[in-house]
Amino acid sequence: MLNWEHKKVLVCGGAGMIGSHMSRRLLELGAEVTVADNLSSGSKKNIETLYIDFEEVDLRDKGVCETLVKGKDAVFQLAADMGGIGYITAIGAQIMHNSAMINLNMLEAARREATPNYFYSSSACVYPEYLQKETEVVPLRESDAIPAQPDQFYGWEKLFSEKLVEAYQRDYGMNIRVARFHNVYAGCFTAYDKDKAKAPAHLVIKALRHPKPPFVLWGDGKCTRSYLYIDDCVEAVLRLVDSDYALPINIGSDRLISVDDLAKIVIDISGKEIVPGHDVSKPEGVRGRNADLTLVEKVLGWRPKVSLEDGLERTYRWAEEHYSELENI
Repeated sequence: MLNWEHKKVLVCGGAGMIGSHMSRRLLELGAEVTVADNLSSGSKKNIETLYIDFEEVDLRDKGVCETLVKGKDAVFQLAADMGGIGYITAIGAQIMHNSAMINLNMLEAARREATPNYFYSSSACVYPEYLQKETEVVPLRESDAIPAQPDQFYGWEKLFSEKLVEAYQRDYGMNIRVARFHNVYAGCFTAYDKDKAKAPAHLVIKALRHPKPPFVLWGDGKCTRSYLYIDDCVEAVLRLVDSDYALPINIGSDRLISVDDLAKIVIDISGKEIVPGHDVSKPEGVRGRNADLTLVEKVLGWRPKVSLEDGLERTYRWAEEHYSELENI
Protein backbone atom coordinates (compact mmCIF):
# COMPACT_ATOMS: atom_id res chain seq x y z
CA MET A 1 0.00 0.00 0.00
CA LEU A 2 1.38 3.39 -1.00
CA ASN A 3 2.23 5.56 1.97
CA TRP A 4 1.12 9.09 1.07
CA GLU A 5 2.60 10.64 4.21
CA HIS A 6 4.76 13.62 3.13
CA LYS A 7 4.53 12.64 -0.54
CA LYS A 8 4.64 15.68 -2.83
CA VAL A 9 1.61 15.40 -5.10
CA LEU A 10 0.45 17.54 -8.03
CA VAL A 11 -3.29 17.52 -8.81
CA CYS A 12 -3.94 19.04 -12.23
CA GLY A 13 -7.49 20.34 -12.44
CA GLY A 14 -7.57 20.20 -8.66
CA ALA A 15 -10.09 23.02 -8.28
CA GLY A 16 -12.70 21.01 -10.16
CA MET A 17 -15.16 18.51 -8.75
CA ILE A 18 -13.12 15.31 -8.90
CA GLY A 19 -9.82 17.12 -8.38
CA SER A 20 -10.90 18.98 -5.25
CA HIS A 21 -12.23 15.81 -3.63
CA MET A 22 -9.04 13.97 -4.59
CA SER A 23 -6.97 16.76 -3.06
CA ARG A 24 -8.94 16.56 0.19
CA ARG A 25 -8.44 12.83 0.44
CA LEU A 26 -4.71 13.06 -0.29
CA LEU A 27 -4.35 15.70 2.41
CA GLU A 28 -6.15 13.39 4.86
CA LEU A 29 -3.61 10.70 3.96
CA GLY A 30 -0.74 13.04 4.79
CA ALA A 31 0.35 14.16 1.32
CA GLU A 32 1.70 17.62 0.51
CA VAL A 33 -0.62 18.77 -2.28
CA THR A 34 -0.13 21.29 -5.06
CA VAL A 35 -3.24 22.15 -7.09
CA ALA A 36 -2.84 23.48 -10.62
CA ASP A 37 -5.95 24.89 -12.32
CA ASN A 38 -6.90 27.69 -14.71
CA LEU A 39 -10.37 27.94 -13.10
CA SER A 40 -12.17 27.55 -16.44
CA SER A 41 -14.59 25.13 -14.80
CA GLY A 42 -13.13 24.70 -11.32
CA SER A 43 -13.45 27.27 -8.56
CA LYS A 44 -11.25 28.62 -5.77
CA LYS A 45 -14.22 28.08 -3.45
CA ASN A 46 -13.72 24.33 -3.88
CA ILE A 47 -10.28 24.46 -2.30
CA GLU A 48 -10.18 27.63 -0.23
CA THR A 49 -10.23 25.78 3.09
CA LEU A 50 -7.49 23.33 2.09
CA TYR A 51 -3.91 23.55 3.24
CA ILE A 52 -2.44 23.35 -0.24
CA ASP A 53 -0.17 25.20 -2.64
CA PHE A 54 -2.50 26.61 -5.30
CA GLU A 55 -1.17 27.61 -8.72
CA GLU A 56 -3.53 29.36 -11.15
CA VAL A 57 -1.82 28.38 -14.38
CA ASP A 58 -2.33 27.39 -18.01
CA LEU A 59 -1.24 23.78 -18.49
CA ARG A 60 -1.12 24.29 -22.25
CA ASP A 61 2.19 26.04 -21.50
CA LYS A 62 5.05 23.52 -21.64
CA GLY A 63 7.28 25.55 -19.31
CA VAL A 64 4.53 25.73 -16.67
CA CYS A 65 4.18 21.94 -16.69
CA GLU A 66 7.92 21.41 -16.41
CA THR A 67 8.08 23.69 -13.38
CA LEU A 68 5.09 22.09 -11.66
CA VAL A 69 6.28 18.47 -11.85
CA LYS A 70 9.74 19.13 -10.44
CA GLY A 71 10.25 17.14 -7.24
CA LYS A 72 6.78 15.59 -7.30
CA ASP A 73 6.25 12.00 -6.19
CA ALA A 74 2.93 11.71 -8.01
CA VAL A 75 0.86 13.53 -10.61
CA PHE A 76 -2.92 13.22 -10.91
CA GLN A 77 -3.78 14.55 -14.38
CA LEU A 78 -7.48 15.47 -14.12
CA ALA A 79 -7.36 18.70 -16.12
CA ALA A 80 -9.36 18.93 -19.35
CA ASP A 81 -11.52 21.25 -21.40
CA MET A 82 -14.89 19.64 -20.80
CA GLY A 83 -18.44 20.11 -19.64
CA GLY A 84 -21.96 18.77 -19.94
CA ILE A 85 -23.55 17.34 -23.08
CA GLY A 86 -24.51 20.79 -24.38
CA TYR A 87 -20.91 21.98 -24.12
CA ILE A 88 -19.15 18.97 -25.65
CA THR A 89 -21.60 18.73 -28.55
CA ALA A 90 -21.22 22.44 -29.41
CA ILE A 91 -17.42 22.66 -29.21
CA GLY A 92 -14.95 20.34 -30.91
CA ALA A 93 -11.69 21.95 -32.00
CA GLN A 94 -11.17 23.87 -28.76
CA ILE A 95 -11.78 20.79 -26.62
CA MET A 96 -9.42 18.61 -28.66
CA HIS A 97 -6.69 21.24 -28.90
CA ASN A 98 -6.72 22.35 -25.28
CA SER A 99 -6.93 18.89 -23.70
CA ALA A 100 -4.39 17.35 -26.07
CA MET A 101 -1.91 20.15 -25.35
CA ILE A 102 -2.33 19.63 -21.60
CA ASN A 103 -1.75 15.88 -21.88
CA LEU A 104 1.21 16.20 -24.25
CA ASN A 105 2.89 18.75 -21.97
CA MET A 106 2.20 16.96 -18.70
CA LEU A 107 3.35 13.54 -19.88
CA GLU A 108 6.55 14.88 -21.39
CA ALA A 109 7.30 16.94 -18.27
CA ALA A 110 6.73 13.88 -16.07
CA ARG A 111 8.98 11.80 -18.32
CA ARG A 112 11.79 14.33 -18.12
CA GLU A 113 11.46 14.54 -14.36
CA ALA A 114 11.12 10.74 -13.98
CA THR A 115 7.95 11.20 -11.90
CA PRO A 116 7.43 7.91 -9.99
CA ASN A 117 3.59 7.81 -10.17
CA TYR A 118 1.26 9.27 -12.79
CA PHE A 119 -2.54 9.02 -13.08
CA TYR A 120 -4.56 9.99 -16.16
CA SER A 121 -8.33 10.47 -16.05
CA SER A 122 -9.96 9.22 -19.23
CA SER A 123 -13.68 8.86 -19.88
CA ALA A 124 -16.39 6.43 -20.90
CA CYS A 125 -16.82 8.77 -23.86
CA VAL A 126 -14.04 6.80 -25.58
CA TYR A 127 -16.46 3.92 -26.22
CA PRO A 128 -17.89 3.52 -29.74
CA GLU A 129 -21.25 4.92 -30.69
CA TYR A 130 -22.24 1.67 -32.43
CA LEU A 131 -22.36 -0.10 -29.05
CA GLN A 132 -24.54 2.58 -27.46
CA LYS A 133 -27.59 2.86 -29.70
CA GLU A 134 -30.11 1.13 -27.43
CA THR A 135 -31.44 2.17 -24.02
CA GLU A 136 -31.01 -1.38 -22.67
CA VAL A 137 -27.32 -1.25 -23.55
CA VAL A 138 -24.90 -4.10 -22.85
CA PRO A 139 -22.42 -2.89 -20.18
CA LEU A 140 -19.22 -1.68 -21.82
CA ARG A 141 -16.04 -3.68 -21.28
CA GLU A 142 -12.60 -2.10 -21.51
CA SER A 143 -11.84 -4.11 -24.66
CA ASP A 144 -14.86 -2.57 -26.41
CA ALA A 145 -13.05 0.73 -27.07
CA ILE A 146 -11.44 -0.66 -30.22
CA PRO A 147 -12.52 -0.57 -33.10
CA ALA A 148 -13.04 3.07 -32.23
CA GLN A 149 -15.99 5.34 -32.97
CA PRO A 150 -16.60 7.82 -30.13
CA ASP A 151 -19.68 9.93 -30.77
CA GLN A 152 -18.03 13.26 -29.85
CA PHE A 153 -14.69 15.00 -30.40
CA TYR A 154 -14.25 14.95 -26.62
CA GLY A 155 -14.17 11.15 -26.68
CA TRP A 156 -11.70 11.06 -29.58
CA GLU A 157 -9.28 13.28 -27.65
CA LYS A 158 -9.58 11.05 -24.58
CA LEU A 159 -8.84 7.99 -26.72
CA PHE A 160 -5.87 9.73 -28.32
CA SER A 161 -4.49 10.56 -24.88
CA GLU A 162 -4.95 6.96 -23.76
CA LYS A 163 -2.82 5.87 -26.72
CA LEU A 164 -0.32 8.60 -25.88
CA VAL A 165 -0.06 7.15 -22.37
CA GLU A 166 0.39 3.67 -23.83
CA ALA A 167 3.25 4.91 -26.01
CA TYR A 168 4.99 6.58 -23.06
CA GLN A 169 4.57 3.42 -21.00
CA ARG A 170 6.08 1.27 -23.74
CA ASP A 171 8.89 3.55 -24.87
CA TYR A 172 9.95 5.04 -21.53
CA GLY A 173 8.73 2.54 -18.94
CA MET A 174 6.64 5.17 -17.14
CA ASN A 175 4.47 4.10 -14.21
CA ILE A 176 1.04 5.34 -15.34
CA ARG A 177 -2.50 4.36 -14.39
CA VAL A 178 -5.59 5.17 -16.47
CA ALA A 179 -9.25 5.23 -15.41
CA ARG A 180 -12.28 5.59 -17.64
CA PHE A 181 -14.77 7.56 -15.54
CA HIS A 182 -18.50 6.93 -15.99
CA ASN A 183 -20.59 9.98 -15.01
CA VAL A 184 -19.05 10.93 -11.68
CA TYR A 185 -21.18 13.34 -9.63
CA ALA A 186 -21.18 15.07 -6.24
CA GLY A 187 -23.13 17.62 -4.28
CA CYS A 188 -20.41 19.87 -2.96
CA PHE A 189 -17.52 21.29 -4.96
CA THR A 190 -19.09 20.70 -8.36
CA ALA A 191 -20.13 22.82 -11.34
CA TYR A 192 -23.74 24.00 -11.45
CA ASP A 193 -23.53 26.35 -14.44
CA LYS A 194 -25.46 25.61 -17.65
CA ASP A 195 -22.39 24.70 -19.74
CA LYS A 196 -20.12 22.79 -17.37
CA ALA A 197 -22.60 21.03 -15.06
CA LYS A 198 -23.47 17.35 -15.52
CA ALA A 199 -26.97 15.83 -15.50
CA PRO A 200 -27.38 15.26 -11.71
CA ALA A 201 -26.41 18.86 -10.90
CA HIS A 202 -28.69 20.21 -13.66
CA LEU A 203 -31.64 18.22 -12.33
CA VAL A 204 -31.03 19.33 -8.76
CA ILE A 205 -30.96 23.00 -9.76
CA LYS A 206 -34.11 22.56 -11.90
CA ALA A 207 -35.91 21.06 -8.90
CA LEU A 208 -34.71 23.77 -6.53
CA ARG A 209 -35.88 26.51 -8.90
CA HIS A 210 -39.20 24.96 -9.88
CA PRO A 211 -41.76 26.25 -10.82
CA LYS A 212 -39.82 29.10 -12.45
CA PRO A 213 -38.51 28.09 -14.88
CA PRO A 214 -40.45 24.88 -15.55
CA PHE A 215 -38.69 21.53 -15.02
CA VAL A 216 -37.71 20.46 -18.56
CA LEU A 217 -35.53 17.46 -19.44
CA TRP A 218 -33.29 17.39 -22.50
CA GLY A 219 -34.32 14.71 -25.01
CA ASP A 220 -37.20 12.28 -24.59
CA GLY A 221 -36.13 11.11 -21.13
CA LYS A 222 -35.52 7.52 -22.24
CA CYS A 223 -31.73 7.67 -22.64
CA THR A 224 -29.88 5.64 -20.03
CA ARG A 225 -26.68 6.08 -18.07
CA SER A 226 -25.00 4.91 -14.86
CA TYR A 227 -23.77 7.37 -12.21
CA LEU A 228 -20.95 7.16 -9.66
CA TYR A 229 -20.75 9.17 -6.44
CA ILE A 230 -17.48 11.02 -5.90
CA ASP A 231 -16.42 9.24 -2.69
CA ASP A 232 -16.48 5.90 -4.48
CA CYS A 233 -14.56 7.38 -7.40
CA VAL A 234 -11.74 8.71 -5.21
CA GLU A 235 -11.42 5.38 -3.41
CA ALA A 236 -11.18 3.49 -6.71
CA VAL A 237 -8.55 5.84 -8.13
CA LEU A 238 -6.33 5.50 -5.08
CA ARG A 239 -6.63 1.73 -5.24
CA LEU A 240 -5.72 1.84 -8.93
CA VAL A 241 -2.66 4.00 -8.36
CA ASP A 242 -1.58 1.54 -5.68
CA SER A 243 -2.04 -1.44 -8.03
CA ASP A 244 0.11 -3.05 -10.72
CA TYR A 245 -2.61 -2.73 -13.38
CA ALA A 246 -1.35 -0.50 -16.20
CA LEU A 247 -4.17 -0.61 -18.79
CA PRO A 248 -7.30 1.59 -18.93
CA ILE A 249 -10.01 0.42 -16.54
CA ASN A 250 -13.66 1.36 -15.93
CA ILE A 251 -14.46 3.29 -12.78
CA GLY A 252 -18.20 3.72 -12.56
CA SER A 253 -21.49 2.15 -11.54
CA ASP A 254 -23.30 -0.67 -13.35
CA ARG A 255 -26.77 0.48 -12.29
CA LEU A 256 -28.48 1.60 -15.50
CA ILE A 257 -31.16 4.28 -15.19
CA SER A 258 -33.11 6.48 -17.61
CA VAL A 259 -33.09 10.27 -17.48
CA ASP A 260 -36.80 10.16 -16.57
CA ASP A 261 -36.13 7.85 -13.62
CA LEU A 262 -33.10 9.86 -12.52
CA ALA A 263 -35.29 12.97 -12.51
CA LYS A 264 -37.95 11.13 -10.50
CA ILE A 265 -35.42 10.38 -7.73
CA VAL A 266 -34.44 14.07 -7.59
CA ILE A 267 -38.08 15.18 -7.61
CA ASP A 268 -38.94 12.76 -4.79
CA ILE A 269 -36.03 14.14 -2.74
CA SER A 270 -37.25 17.70 -3.35
CA GLY A 271 -40.71 16.87 -2.00
CA LYS A 272 -42.27 19.04 -4.71
CA GLU A 273 -45.14 18.26 -7.08
CA ILE A 274 -43.27 18.36 -10.39
CA VAL A 275 -44.31 16.92 -13.75
CA PRO A 276 -41.26 17.09 -16.04
CA GLY A 277 -41.49 18.31 -19.60
CA HIS A 278 -39.18 17.28 -22.44
CA ASP A 279 -37.28 19.23 -25.09
CA VAL A 280 -36.33 16.83 -27.87
CA SER A 281 -34.44 19.57 -29.73
CA LYS A 282 -31.67 19.46 -27.12
CA PRO A 283 -28.65 17.12 -27.40
CA GLU A 284 -28.77 13.93 -25.35
CA GLY A 285 -25.66 12.00 -26.42
CA VAL A 286 -25.65 8.24 -27.01
CA ARG A 287 -28.86 6.32 -26.39
CA GLY A 288 -27.47 4.17 -23.59
CA ARG A 289 -24.21 3.73 -21.67
CA ASN A 290 -23.34 1.45 -18.78
CA ALA A 291 -20.13 0.22 -17.18
CA ASP A 292 -19.00 -3.39 -17.00
CA LEU A 293 -17.24 -3.67 -13.62
CA THR A 294 -15.96 -7.23 -14.01
CA LEU A 295 -12.34 -6.16 -14.49
CA VAL A 296 -12.21 -3.50 -11.77
CA GLU A 297 -13.76 -5.93 -9.27
CA LYS A 298 -11.14 -8.54 -10.16
CA VAL A 299 -8.13 -6.20 -10.20
CA LEU A 300 -8.97 -3.82 -7.36
CA GLY A 301 -11.60 -5.69 -5.35
CA TRP A 302 -13.75 -2.57 -5.67
CA ARG A 303 -17.43 -1.87 -6.16
CA PRO A 304 -19.31 1.36 -5.51
CA LYS A 305 -20.85 1.60 -2.04
CA VAL A 306 -22.97 4.77 -2.22
CA SER A 307 -26.42 4.14 -3.71
CA LEU A 308 -27.77 6.52 -6.32
CA GLU A 309 -30.57 7.57 -3.95
CA ASP A 310 -28.12 8.32 -1.15
CA GLY A 311 -25.71 10.18 -3.44
CA LEU A 312 -28.45 12.31 -4.98
CA GLU A 313 -29.84 13.05 -1.50
CA ARG A 314 -26.43 14.36 -0.45
CA THR A 315 -26.18 16.35 -3.69
CA TYR A 316 -29.63 17.91 -3.29
CA ARG A 317 -29.20 18.81 0.39
CA TRP A 318 -25.84 20.49 -0.24
CA ALA A 319 -27.23 22.52 -3.14
CA GLU A 320 -30.31 23.41 -1.09
CA GLU A 321 -28.13 24.76 1.71
CA HIS A 322 -25.93 26.72 -0.71
CA TYR A 323 -28.65 27.84 -3.11
CA SER A 324 -27.94 31.54 -2.59
CA GLU A 325 -24.45 30.94 -4.00
CA LEU A 326 -25.90 29.12 -7.02
CA GLU A 327 -29.03 31.12 -7.88
CA ASN A 328 -27.30 33.44 -10.37
CA ILE A 329 -25.92 30.53 -12.39
